[in-house]
Amino acid sequence: MKTGTIFVNGRFLSQPVTGVQRFSAEIVGAIDRLIARNEWPETCLLTPNLEGERKTDPVTSPGGVSARPVGQRHGHLWEQIDLPRAARGGTLLSLGNTAPLMAGRSQVVVIHDAGVFDTPSSYSWKFRLWYKSLQHALAKAGAEIATVSEFSRRRIATSLGIDPARISVIYEGADHILRNPADPDILERNQLQPGQFALVVGSRVAHKNLAALAQVATVLKRRGMVIAIAGGSNKEVFQATGDRLEALRLGRTTDAELRALYENAACLLFPSRYEGFGLPPVEAMACGCPVLASCGGAVEEVCGDSALYFDSDLPQSISSQVERLLDEPGLADELKVRGLQRAGELSWEASAQRLSHSLRRVS
Repeated sequence: MKTGTIFVNGRFLSQPVTGVQRFSAEIVGAIDRLIARNEWPETCLLTPNLEGERKTDPVTSPGGVSARPVGQRHGHLWEQIDLPRAARGGTLLSLGNTAPLMAGRSQVVVIHDAGVFDTPSSYSWKFRLWYKSLQHALAKAGAEIATVSEFSRRRIATSLGIDPARISVIYEGADHILRNPADPDILERNQLQPGQFALVVGSRVAHKNLAALAQVATVLKRRGMVIAIAGGSNKEVFQATGDRLEALRLGRTTDAELRALYENAACLLFPSRYEGFGLPPVEAMACGCPVLASCGGAVEEVCGDSALYFDSDLPQSISSQVERLLDEPGLADELKVRGLQRAGELSWEASAQRLSHSLRRVS
């Protein structure tokens, strides 16, 4: 491993919170805890000037990861110019899909999926163009790459034309959802009764495939149940869809509110056609919520036999699995037990420790 300090790309602190920013914050928090146990080298979080712009906070404690604002620029210019200058002499770790070309081989970048290549309709054209160009250039420059599932490793390798052996798999954690007590007020505010709603967590973008739930919404309505959707979206990145799904839309939720929703939902419905990892199913399992998800891809890899699967292109497949879950004695309880066990195997500290192996490969 290259000697010197590890520098973490702190640009995510100035970005709206989506799954990538959540991942970045949790990894930095896990590194902080590992440093406290002398299990991680000296690390400094390099950030742009965040005065009035902080949108995400890493879960850290004093004395672990230090933080230092550097440079005068913001956004992509800060990342491409100011950040690599400040990280000279150390190894740079970028957690959110992008990284500076000037850092060359002296860095690790986590690329979460190959979505801009595989599901281009979900993203704005400017975003697609930038990400495709940058990620090809980072691979050509020799940056070490890590990702969050075997599925993503295969798709990234194919999209960038590189050997899959160049990409490490670190997975993600689930333990953050249990950090704060559940906030049941969200149930009362939205008149949600325990066990009488199916939860959906995701934004209204094409690959999330919420329109596929139209038939199951009708099935649930006949049983006096509703679909409740939690989540927002970054309009600068994603292309929104105009789905007309009959559902209760809750918008963005806190972790405490989301925990209450998971703990009281009949199940989590996750019809997404494409995920690099699929954090909501893992969060749901950690809270004892049965998971029904699209078959294939990263979610089935991560959840294994702890979830039920359906073909998201066949509405009847979704409805059948939901009715099976609600009607088959003992099935929901069995999925809860399996899910709790699987979620217990996925922690942010374990992800950070796997990431340390990627850092050791940096020349």
